[in-house]
Amino acid sequence: HLIDGDLAANNGGWQWSASSGMDPRPLRIFNPHTQTQKFDAEGEYIRQWVPELRNMEASELVTGKILPLDRDRCGYPHPIVDHHHQQKRFKQLYSTMTSSRSSP
Repeated sequence: HLIDGDLAANNGGWQWSASSGMDPRPLRIFNPHTQTQKFDAEGEYIRQWVPELRNMEASELVTGKILPLDRDRCGYPHPIVDHHHQQKRFKQLYSTMTSSRSSP
């Protein structure tokens, strides 16, 4: 559920993020670490909404490089996927899919 209730902003934001709006880019894949570096370099947002990480250093939050022992101590789960690996994999799959479409 979205709590701000601004239909135009929410709609435009989600369409832009999903690349289904007026400027579609099928390979727009957000990197959570880059977004954090640009918009929350001190980790304030993360600390507010992910209380398990409130005592982590900003550098750990921005890079996502939280040591396994620290994750275990604070009760924060280990990553399910490796962002860089999955991004690369998706681009390869997308390239294969689009090139096979254009073949006779």
